[in-house]
Amino acid sequence: MSSPRTDLAQTLRRLDGSSYGAYKQLKGSWRLGDAELIVDRVQSDPYAPPSLARIRVSLSDTRIPPELIATRDARVAAGDFLTREFARAARDLGPRGGKDSGGISIQRTGQEILERSSVIVPNPGNAVDPAPARESGMRRAGDAGTVDRGRGAGRAASSETADAGAVEVRCEIALPAAGRRIKGHAAHRLLTEVLPGVVERALRYENLDARALQAHVTSHLDAQHLREQLPQRGLVAFVADSAVLPRASGHRDEPLARGAVPFETPPELRVELELEDGSTVSGMGIPEGVTVVVGGGYHGKSTLLQALERGVYSHVPGDGRERVVTLPSAMSVRAEDGRAVSNTDVSPFINNLPTGADTRDFSTSNASGSTSQAAATVEAVEAQAAVLLLDEDTCATNLMVRDERMRAMVPGEREPITPFVDRAGALYTERGVSSILVTGGSGAFLDVADLVIAMDAHRAVDVTDRARQVVRDFPRPEDMRPAASFGEIRPHVPGGAPEAPGTVPAERGATPSGLGAAGHDVSRSGPRHGAAQRGGRDKPARARGLDTIQWGREDVDLSALSQLVDPSQTEAIARLLEEVERTADGRTPLTELVDAALERVVRDGLDALAHHRGHPGHLALPRAQDVVAAYHRVRR
Repeated sequence: MSSPRTDLAQTLRRLDGSSYGAYKQLKGSWRLGDAELIVDRVQSDPYAPPSLARIRVSLSDTRIPPELIATRDARVAAGDFLTREFARAARDLGPRGGKDSGGISIQRTGQEILERSSVIVPNPGNAVDPAPARESGMRRAGDAGTVDRGRGAGRAASSETADAGAVEVRCEIALPAAGRRIKGHAAHRLLTEVLPGVVERALRYENLDARALQAHVTSHLDAQHLREQLPQRGLVAFVADSAVLPRASGHRDEPLARGAVPFETPPELRVELELEDGSTVSGMGIPEGVTVVVGGGYHGKSTLLQALERGVYSHVPGDGRERVVTLPSAMSVRAEDGRAVSNTDVSPFINNLPTGADTRDFSTSNASGSTSQAAATVEAVEAQAAVLLLDEDTCATNLMVRDERMRAMVPGEREPITPFVDRAGALYTERGVSSILVTGGSGAFLDVADLVIAMDAHRAVDVTDRARQVVRDFPRPEDMRPAASFGEIRPHVPGGAPEAPGTVPAERGATPSGLGAAGHDVSRSGPRHGAAQRGGRDKPARARGLDTIQWGREDVDLSALSQLVDPSQTEAIARLLEEVERTADGRTPLTELVDAALERVVRDGLDALAHHRGHPGHLALPRAQDVVAAYHRVRR
């Protein structure tokens, strides 16, 4: 049963001046008026990570209109919005005295609307007044979603620790201290005055900006609806008219405040798509196939590509990219000098090595730029990316193109690399994988382009006809024509060699059905995986910021995964890597293992990745493609 607020107040006063470890008496459930505070973990000393706590408020007490959160996507957006409101209220109302006064915090947010573990909004159709909480949490199942691997997964269903009838906030509380002694009176104010005030401001509908909440939900619903229409229209991306693509700086993701040129669609590429409410929006539709973006330096080529990279996510109102959407499985591919490559089939791009190494099962601890990009491309194709995004500024030149003079200098039989320009067309015609490439230094891709867009002073122009004339005026020699076939690749099997060629579906169209789709001819041979491969990883995998996962003695570098946007995604990936490692058997392809792990997250919620019951930590749903990419970067 929950203890009343008076009991909490008395306990805190009694603890005043005690050794800091006595705070552990707070663990458990406490009633704060209509809300309930559950303290799951108490920090060991003032310098340790803050205590973990949850706050529950009956959905009926929040007075959030049920029609506003009637769908899974609406609840995802509402949870994201309430996370931001809780953070704002904690910042405004909380103490500013450091460790002496303590503090309240919650998962940080950015420009993207993500499915998070920080605030769980229940399905109003399941809502009932919660029974008294117990320390271990209320364990009721919610409505499960369905897997959409391109998006990452479906709705995070109500977890075993989230009550189906309550909004649940997962936050951190730094408990006040004087040295290593408890400041009971400051803790009393923090937990019985400040915290209830934060809850009142952030979770009561009458205290929220109703229009802002509606706009937040609408922004997500509109973006999801636009994405769903892309494959129906034969498109891989859409950029709405008047979108603001430039960002404030290289380290700030907010829109450029001054001087940004609103996007204007070339007439030849204008399409109209429907929004959630049935109204329409016009903009540039980028079709399936090979699209090349050209233009001078500083004219907006990379800015467009970066907006398309982030188009796999919905954005907050006012971001400028709210109606810039890309197929959810789109993958940015780049060179990554020094990364590890383990048992990867890079044969579509690299063959006939002078060492005689088998490039269908290739490993190196220190890949060159071309090898790393070849591996990343194959890994993205294996992960069923529907479109690849490439910028020559971040690509290995010798993997992208090989000009006439270099072919004359180094005969083909002496060159193990087949450049991407020779594979891009077949990659689409054989496997349904489109490409969007930014180039300003080589015209080689004009030969294989289905569409050419020029960026001129941040304005898009369709120059496809002009590009075709250039190709006619400056034809490639016969021996530089694209290769006839992309070739087969072998799926990566953790703990064993890749599967036999031909086991990846040859064609997947614009909307991948999911990783590990039907059609895999899975061989049941090879060594068992598991504990043997986990050598040196005696501690759980943990995110260290956005770009690093610490796993045992290794720091896994994810800095090349430019579509990761939140450290909470990285934390979720760390836990998913552990799940994959636990279930790997030396027979099942990596993509199927990731599939199974995400299926469990869909069924049980993000809380399924928690290391213990109660507060699950800071988690946000990653895409399956990014989980696969992260696994490939673990050194073995």
